[in-house]
Amino acid sequence: MMQKWAKVIFTFHTTTDAMAMESLCKEKNLSGRMIPVPGAITADCGLAWCAEPQMEEALLGAIKAAGIPYQGIYSLMI
Repeated sequence: MMQKWAKVIFTFHTTTDAMAMESLCKEKNLSGRMIPVPGAITADCGLAWCAEPQMEEALLGAIKAAGIPYQGIYSLMI
């Protein structure tokens, strides 16, 4: 059985917003990666940003400062 880890997941309304998040995180050297939206949640676009739970505050601050709209933030075991 595959081991699951706690993650923070940001979902987006559009693929453009998800890609903007990826660019922002690369530019600001913030950890995480783009993943397909997990089946446990739904989102308008099929992409989500996944990171370690301790990154939630830094990511939220960066996304708000950059003005990138997000759909939701979730804590999941994936």
